[in-house]
Amino acid sequence: MTIQIITIDGPSGSGKGTLAAKLAEHYQFHLLDSGAIYRLLGFSLYKKALLDALNEENTLQQCEEIAKNLDIKFVTEINSTTQIFLDGENVTETIRTEQVGEFASKVAAIPVLRTALFERQRAFAQAPGLVADGRDMATSIFPEAQAKIYLTASAESRATRRVKQLQAMGLDVKINDILSNIQARDKRDMERTVAPLKPAQDAYIIDSSELNIDEVFKLMTDFIDARLAN
Repeated sequence: MTIQIITIDGPSGSGKGTLAAKLAEHYQFHLLDSGAIYRLLGFSLYKKALLDALNEENTLQQCEEIAKNLDIKFVTEINSTTQIFLDGENVTETIRTEQVGEFASKVAAIPVLRTALFERQRAFAQAPGLVADGRDMATSIFPEAQAKIYLTASAESRATRRVKQLQAMGLDVKINDILSNIQARDKRDMERTVAPLKPAQDAYIIDSSELNIDEVFKLMTDFIDARLAN
């Protein structure tokens, strides 16, 4: 039986997570938030005081084992929000902070840790289908996906959205700080040697800078319906 796979790649703050959850609910597919997996690993290593010693061989081996055995769970609710659990603890809001985003970016740049998480991500592909959200879903993890989407937006519009999101969580943030973080993360993600951030050759590229979520969702479902029908 062929498992239908939809991938959504793109830079931080482009709206991938929200739209992936909406698509998973719409098609009644499983959901993989790969960015959350890297955030969860980064957060776990931070709590274990291992994050600042990643270049040490013994520490890296320990981190690799942690990556292979992360106890994680995604629960998509009726309103298309996703609750994320690490070791049975709800860490949904904790891992969305800018600090944990930086942890994730550090982890993602290390080839041995990306390799350790590869099979964990592949295992999410189960019937009837999967919506996979990340930065290298179409180019590295699921190159066989039937529908590949690359969602982007200007750094400025992504920073504005991120500020609103963090302020809604009660956090005091400045847009210049967020913009600098986004630009630095884009550079790191696009220039890393393993699975850099870029559109797959057969990806449908959507720029959401001037579009609302409903407009983007319509573009996505029209494309996906046509691809999955073939």
